[in-house]
Amino acid sequence: MRFKSFHSYLFITLPILILFITLTSFGFSCHRAQIDSLQDMKAASSTTVLLNNTGLVIPLLNLENNRIASVNMGSAHAEVFDSIANKYTTVDPFVSKSYTLNAVTHPLTSRLKAYKTILVLVNDEAVNDNKTRLFLQDLQKSKQLIVVFFGNAINLGRLDSIHAPVIWSSHNSAAAANFTAQLIFGGASSTAKLSSTSSAHYKLGDGYQTSVMRLSYTIPEELGIKSTNLEKPIDEIMFPAIAQHVTPGAVIMVVKDGKVIFDKAYGSHTYDKTTATRIDDIFDLASITKIAATTMATMRLYEQNKINLDSSMAYYLPIAKGTNKGGIQVKDLMLHQAGLIPFIPFQNYIKLGEHSVDSSIFFPLKVADNYYIRPNFYQDVMLPKMISSAVRPKGRYVYSDLSMYFMKEIIERQTDERMDQYVNEQFYLPLGMKYTGFNPRKRFDQINIVPTENDKYFRHTLVNGYVHDQGAALAGGVAGHAGLFSTTNDLAILFQMILNEGTYGGKAYFKPSTIQMFTSKYSDISRRGLGFDRWDPDPANRYPSELASAQTYGHTGFTGTCVWVDPKSKLIFIFLSNRVYDQSANKLSSLRIRPRILDVIYKAISKAER
Repeated sequence: MRFKSFHSYLFITLPILILFITLTSFGFSCHRAQIDSLQDMKAASSTTVLLNNTGLVIPLLNLENNRIASVNMGSAHAEVFDSIANKYTTVDPFVSKSYTLNAVTHPLTSRLKAYKTILVLVNDEAVNDNKTRLFLQDLQKSKQLIVVFFGNAINLGRLDSIHAPVIWSSHNSAAAANFTAQLIFGGASSTAKLSSTSSAHYKLGDGYQTSVMRLSYTIPEELGIKSTNLEKPIDEIMFPAIAQHVTPGAVIMVVKDGKVIFDKAYGSHTYDKTTATRIDDIFDLASITKIAATTMATMRLYEQNKINLDSSMAYYLPIAKGTNKGGIQVKDLMLHQAGLIPFIPFQNYIKLGEHSVDSSIFFPLKVADNYYIRPNFYQDVMLPKMISSAVRPKGRYVYSDLSMYFMKEIIERQTDERMDQYVNEQFYLPLGMKYTGFNPRKRFDQINIVPTENDKYFRHTLVNGYVHDQGAALAGGVAGHAGLFSTTNDLAILFQMILNEGTYGGKAYFKPSTIQMFTSKYSDISRRGLGFDRWDPDPANRYPSELASAQTYGHTGFTGTCVWVDPKSKLIFIFLSNRVYDQSANKLSSLRIRPRILDVIYKAISKAER
């Protein structure tokens, strides 16, 4: 189930004084409700006990090799459990409302064969049913079973025959469902122990302890931050922005201290408002591709000594030998100071007869709906034009997409694998990133992808699920500078791993020294890190925020996106939008929408720390 927080204009036709009183009262009651919610979560966490975890199954590891199902056999809040579980990886829900006389012939048995791990939610009624217990006993023989029991401790003895992990909570509530889902995936820790003996198997003092190893999902009040200090001022920026056609919609996420404390969708997919934006919508990231894909791959290959930052393009790319690109060092490509021109309008080099509205063996590459290009356009036209393009004297910062085109070529030669496959296998799948990747239309329904642009000058169609950048589209949707699509939650996972100095979910992806080197200021002539954009020391620019620390790194994207990480505040700010949908003027930047929202976040944190 998809969830998004909801805040609407209240009584907009009422007098200003009444409106102010109403909103103030609403803010107070909203804060009170959040405090109550926090108390419910604390109560659930303090009384939820993890049992039978001798094999250290919980928290779950190795998500990329694990197909998981959730079976509801009595929880009133399974939708909450499934929603939270699906923030960590794909968990397919099943409901069992009837029981059979023979567990082997239970209607779910055959449907669960394809799954490795089964999470079963039970209540008092279910555990007192012998057929349920037979079903659980049968599952634990061939599956990695985890039983989540919401009910009376006296009934724990009914589960004595279950040797798989059992999570028991006396609270059959939404808060308990939320907490137990996070506990399974390492978003919450287990500390409680049984306060009484329930059976010979479950005794006073039993209970396993675990540590947090993945993102937590909570409310700002857990960190002492008032929800109203975040949501209300952000709403006051976003609602007018959407009304002024700055962007049809957006999703904003805030992660503080490893905890997601704000996750809200605004507006609609398009200005006709037929499809509301959702927090798990997939957006075209544009240049965030540079750090979320290309730089990640470069960092991994750097650690494996397969890329030397001081080596030349010619060393890695035979096509560059004997050209004006041959002597360019890898580090200068990453720093945008290689003297390359900013971009090449590749769509202008498509000749008559090289594209078609229909797919065929003569036009196999899909650039957008009803737009297909001839084979090898990238190899025959784009790559040669990049190699033969002019090179200006190095030593000056010029932001260039060509640098990341070349980095992709280097990565693919050093891995002998397509870059999209490489980053998916090395990072996205093991991290539990469900939606991130190139060419999302090959994997997801169009309704789950936010339309990027109503293209009236090149493809003459609504660009939805095909990369907005023309060059990346003509290259097959996979490029070093653009082409990646993702959600706020997936990006939060990826950059929390970076903020954790390379570890996440019990697995090390990078050495801390590698992250420190790539994200720190590396250039003598610009603010840049290696691949990463950074905080600007010029106070006139206020970039990315007036209040960001000098350690801040991240990147923006032309489609209206950004990711900023501030290690000093342990903060991640993610903003995804489709601001290029139906207008050319960059109001998102001129109105400073993203920096103003980031200012709000820092101020809310500052108020909590006083």
